[in-house]
Amino acid sequence: MKSHYTDVKVKAEKRINIIKGQLDGLQKMIANDVYCIDLLNQSLAIQNSLTSLDAVLFQRHLETHVPHQFEHEKEKATTELIKLFKRINK
Repeated sequence: MKSHYTDVKVKAEKRINIIKGQLDGLQKMIANDVYCIDLLNQSLAIQNSLTSLDAVLFQRHLETHVPHQFEHEKEKATTELIKLFKRINK
């Protein structure tokens, strides 16, 4: 039986492989002097893919670690989440 943790790993690895492909594509586009707007669109697609990966990882953290931390280490959980929130909203 597959665990939720395994599902998250599979999702994360899939997204990472997509990002690698997008980065390789951007590198080739730059080498081939592709139009700047097309380069920027590819870069934005990569950023969106990274955001999608972040969401998968954050969901895993919320579902697996945060409940335990709020029960046993509430201050640590709160501090980590506030620190992360501040980094995201810089």
